[in-house]
Amino acid sequence: QVQLVESGGGLVQAGGSLRLSCAASGRTFSSYAMGWFRQAPGKEREFVMAISWNGERIYYADSVKGRFTISRDNAKNTVYLQMTSLKPEDTAIYYCAADPDVQLRRPSSWGRGTQVTVSS
Repeated sequence: QVQLVESGGGLVQAGGSLRLSCAASGRTFSSYAMGWFRQAPGKEREFVMAISWNGERIYYADSVKGRFTISRDNAKNTVYLQMTSLKPEDTAIYYCAADPDVQLRRPSSWGRGTQVTVSS
């Protein structure tokens, strides 16, 4: 398994930007797909974006299309989520996830999450 630690969350005004980072440990990081999920208060956890082990395939939720970007640096064992044009409805706890499945349908590893709050 891969151990994951998120960082970069915080409070931002609507229209602003944030970059989340997820640092991974474990020898299999570079062979795993990585991604982000989020859970807003009172709602189920939902998929946000995923990136394949080599960065060639990216999946995203329609709600973040054109606003969020995912990237990874295998040399640093880190995956990033660049969020722009943030909206109040993006407020959630953001979780990093990892799995051999590129679409992260049932991730085997999860971080503890980082809070993102977007004020109107």
